Amino acid sequence: MAEAAPQESRCPRCGGAFHCGVNDSGPCACTTITLSPALRAELAARYQGCLCLACLRELAAGAAPLAPSGRLDRQA
Repeated sequence: MAEAAPQESRCPRCGGAFHCGVNDSGPCACTTITLSPALRAELAARYQGCLCLACLRELAAGAAPLAPSGRLDRQA
C-alpha cells in the first residue's frame, strides 16, 4: 500500500506553501531554529499554526514579525 503524500501547509506569515513536519516520524526541521521565549509567545499570539522555515529563519535573525502594513514585505 502506498504511503500518502505529506500534506502541504500555508505559512500564516508569508502565505507560502511548506511541509510542516510536526507529525512526521522524526523531529521537524523547525526544531533546529532557536527563538527567544518572548518571540515564541508573540508568534503564538499572532499566528495560528506553524510558520515556514524561511520565516522562522528571518525571525531568528531579528526580522520583524510583520511589516508595518500587516503583511510580510519581501521586496528589497
